[in-house]
Amino acid sequence: MIETNEIIPINYDSDRPTVSAKGLHEFLGTKTDFRHWFDRMAEYGFAENVDFSRLVQKCPTLGGTQDTVDYQLTIDMAKELCMIQRTERGKEARRYFIKVENAWNDQEALMARALKMADAKISKLESKVENDAPKVLFADAVATAKSSILIGDLAKLIRQNGHEIGQKRLFRWLRDNSYLMGHGESYNLPTQYSMERGLMEIKERTINNPDGTVLTTKTTKITGKGQQYFINKFLKDEEVKRG
Repeated sequence: MIETNEIIPINYDSDRPTVSAKGLHEFLGTKTDFRHWFDRMAEYGFAENVDFSRLVQKCPTLGGTQDTVDYQLTIDMAKELCMIQRTERGKEARRYFIKVENAWNDQEALMARALKMADAKISKLESKVENDAPKVLFADAVATAKSSILIGDLAKLIRQNGHEIGQKRLFRWLRDNSYLMGHGESYNLPTQYSMERGLMEIKERTINNPDGTVLTTKTTKITGKGQQYFINKFLKDEEVKRG
């Protein structure tokens, strides 16, 4: 916050200082009620979301709460409104806003804000790197994996990376999204789409029965490429939900 003899509270929460229209109205001692005063002032060519922004607040009443409307004014708009008043209070407020503006644009103040923004960006980047590091390292390790795994094992890996899903739900998701066949003799086997992209493979096993018959079983397995693909896909879904 910039040091000035504050006669009207200044808001420094945005990228530029602003002042409450109600606060200015009260200081000026205008006899016209606030709503009609502001509507009339806005007719001097001021634009919403450029010169001022609407602020709706809930205030307690005997029957519960009631919405009240205020406006955050830029310092430039506030100075012009003061000139329009043609009163001693208007002159005093205008001189005050000029001091606020000069302090805001002072070289040291500009440097301090720039350093604060840089620190905030660095802190945000460090936090992101720290949070993403385990996931990135894990994804890199999976990318180099040469052995394929069962779908149940893939569900465990996805859970370890923060997305809650079990084996049955993962099978259903893979069928619903056309990675696995959903019916017939090929039920739960990879679709052509999964096979062509190297995400899954079929492991066949031959069993010789005592009666001389031969039984061939087929099992769907997730390749190293597929492990990376599906884990990253679920991680991105989690980021979207959090975002």
